[in-house]
Amino acid sequence: MHHSLIITMLSSTTTFLLFLTIITATATTTSPSDISALKAIKSLINPNSIPSYSCLASWNFTSDPCQNPHITHFLCGLSCSEFRITQLTFDRAGYTGSLSPSISQLTQLITIDLSDNKLSGPIPISLFSLPNLQTLNLRSNLFSGPIPPSISNLKSIQTIDISHNSLTMSIPDTFHSLLALTRLDLSFNGLTGPIPSLPINIIELAIKSNSLSGDLTKLSYTITENLEVIELSNNSLTGTIPNWFFLQPSLQQVNLAYNKFTNLNIPKPVESNLIAIDLGYNNIVGNLSPNFSTYPLLSSLSLSYNKLHGPIPAEFAKVRRLFLDGNYLSGLPPQEFFTAKSMVSGSLGDNCLKMCPISSQLCVKSQKPSSICQKSQYVVGGGKAKPKS
Repeated sequence: MHHSLIITMLSSTTTFLLFLTIITATATTTSPSDISALKAIKSLINPNSIPSYSCLASWNFTSDPCQNPHITHFLCGLSCSEFRITQLTFDRAGYTGSLSPSISQLTQLITIDLSDNKLSGPIPISLFSLPNLQTLNLRSNLFSGPIPPSISNLKSIQTIDISHNSLTMSIPDTFHSLLALTRLDLSFNGLTGPIPSLPINIIELAIKSNSLSGDLTKLSYTITENLEVIELSNNSLTGTIPNWFFLQPSLQQVNLAYNKFTNLNIPKPVESNLIAIDLGYNNIVGNLSPNFSTYPLLSSLSLSYNKLHGPIPAEFAKVRRLFLDGNYLSGLPPQEFFTAKSMVSGSLGDNCLKMCPISSQLCVKSQKPSSICQKSQYVVGGGKAKPKS
């Protein structure tokens, strides 16, 4: 009996230890500092802007954020790895309020996506201390104030999208130190000043619809060999669009429309991946250069509403989408545009062309009155523009 009792006690002890092991394993919880940060983040969101169906409504701290399965609480809005928060992704619920500086306690964050809400106030400087952050998306909110130079502390960042906010002042010249950054979108803000030096590995750059000024300086692009897409439309950039700009080896799409450029130097390429160029709605003067047609992949070209004059080179028939309307182009349009084999679409209207066949959709928009065309000869002539009084 004594021997059997000892065996029974040992068996019970083993079972109890196993039970403790299971309990300990399942009791593993999210980092207390992460939980504290989540509480602080939710506390600065206006409760009246948190719909009952939203992610933030399910953030009830009576349960553990990273513990699975989630049945009633923490249904969405975050992701975890080894009980640390790695993704903070608000749903598009129209949250109002501000972003808590305590977000810096989520030191394992890889992704922040708070896009398409109504968060306001400055972007917390503490956010830029996150060492592992790769994606920052604050698109379509109401963030205001400057972009802090300390954004350069995000050494792992690959994508930054802070477009469609109310950011002001100049773009800090510290972006060039972000060696991992490949996509930057600062469009639709109130940013001013020149374009800063670009990160060496940038692939997509969009800063359209701001108030940028100054010339295109080579300093910004000299070490940027991977740039494929550049969107700088709707700003106040001035001067000449230089020839080196189009010779960037990886460049595919360029949009510099709605600026104040006055001159254009377009070189013949050695090799080029350019597919689309939009230089419309500037103040560019001079003749149309046939060099555009030497870009082998160029299929879309817009030079609408500039101050170009002279004839249209026949070589432009190689471009599939061609918008030359709103200039002072003269002479007969190339017959190559109107053959049965022609694939050209777009517009040649609102120029000074003669005999542009109205049967072609290229000529649907009428030409300028002859009186305006004659007057333009005194304003624009010989490849140079004389200033209007």
